[in-house]
Amino acid sequence: MKKIVLSLFIVAGLAFTATSCKKSGAADAEEVATQSAEAVTYTVDTAASVIEWKGSKVAAGSHNGTLMLSSGEVSVKDGAVEAGSFVIDMNTITVLDLEDAEKKGWLEGHLKGATEENADHFFNVGQYPEAKFEITAINAGTVEGNLTLKGATKNVKFPATITVTENEVSIVSETFTINRTEWGVNFNSGSVVKDLAADQVISDAIELKVTVKATK
Repeated sequence: MKKIVLSLFIVAGLAFTATSCKKSGAADAEEVATQSAEAVTYTVDTAASVIEWKGSKVAAGSHNGTLMLSSGEVSVKDGAVEAGSFVIDMNTITVLDLEDAEKKGWLEGHLKGATEENADHFFNVGQYPEAKFEITAINAGTVEGNLTLKGATKNVKFPATITVTENEVSIVSETFTINRTEWGVNFNSGSVVKDLAADQVISDAIELKVTVKATK
């Protein structure tokens, strides 16, 4: 009984809220921006690039962690980013706020879908080990791009500060949210699964902050 209660608490703790951040407004996939012949290619520094996530259950409590990029490129022409694509290693899902190794390992395993029973609860990294983001447009400090996750592709947009120098490109987003159910991540979603107990409902919103560094 104790283990069941603990499991429910941890799962509920994965609710993703959007109380103080921008919503992405996911839409149908758009045409991906292409690199021109004159553009210069910068390669993503995977050690310096990170996606931060934060989650909280609907009632109270929160968890946060990170995801890492495995590869990526950014194209620059006349001092401005014109295209780019980034591969996200879903096996790098990490929980940062839990010090207890057992709880941390359990939660990371549940997010990844480490067992046959929970494989498709969240991100099913066995079947979908990578996610991808491809820039479709950059307008007035807003990055737009196709996010492919669990085999589904949606266009999202978020505000970001973009800095281009001779040797480096930096893209740092503001905190924004996506609706996980648009990519088929439906576990304990109150909008998908009916008649859930209040402490089991997990918010549909995932809060994200993206930092990408790329060098020549």
